[in-house]
Amino acid sequence: MGYDVIGDVHGCFDELHTLFLALEYRRRQRIYVHPDGRVPVFLGDITDRGPYSVAMIQLVYEMVVKHQKALYIPGNHCNKLYRYFLGNNVQVRHGLETTVDEYRNLPRFEQQSVRKQFMELYEQAPLYLDLHDANAIVAHAGIKEHYIGRHDKKVRSFVLYGDVTGKYDADGRPIRRDWAQHYKGDRWIVYGHTPVMEPRIVHKTINIDTGCVFGNALTAYRLPEEKTVSVSSEQPFAAEKFQCFD
Repeated sequence: MGYDVIGDVHGCFDELHTLFLALEYRRRQRIYVHPDGRVPVFLGDITDRGPYSVAMIQLVYEMVVKHQKALYIPGNHCNKLYRYFLGNNVQVRHGLETTVDEYRNLPRFEQQSVRKQFMELYEQAPLYLDLHDANAIVAHAGIKEHYIGRHDKKVRSFVLYGDVTGKYDADGRPIRRDWAQHYKGDRWIVYGHTPVMEPRIVHKTINIDTGCVFGNALTAYRLPEEKTVSVSSEQPFAAEKFQCFD
């Protein structure tokens, strides 16, 4: 089976539409399908920061839950939105405010529908995906080899937030360890979370968060072909948001 793993969309609905066309998907009954039966995989952070988070929730729900034509795993922004919808005391910032503004501007009946769709999408999602037939693991912020198969609190934190040190840089961003340098497995780890200017391959890991919401590109990784496809972003470019590696 063929898979198209899609990097962090962050509400960039128009760019996702362009990417699906570049991947030769067709729009049918409000969802995107591929004539060869390829399966899109959303690797988390479908909302926040970008202009169309509500539309992203509705589309991914339709594709994953209702029609079962796609797969989805959560990212850290998904986790925060879920906790917001639960009524938890979360800070409405770092991008969540854009989704909340969109949501609050909806008619009450549509708010209820969007909330219900996202809650169901999130609650049925696995923490990460093991795509056996593609020899790949899809995890939002990555995963260490010896964590594969585990779902405990430590692994959950790593998969959602990365290998954080607990320290912050001068701009207030979390400092993370470059875990990919130490990965020695023979399965692909496909992840996002940390924006990079180009898809970054280290050993058999690939970061495909090419910062669409920060004005660069939206990227998909095709398996088993091991090929990237990217489309340009329509958002303003913010160079300071991208991670540089030595």
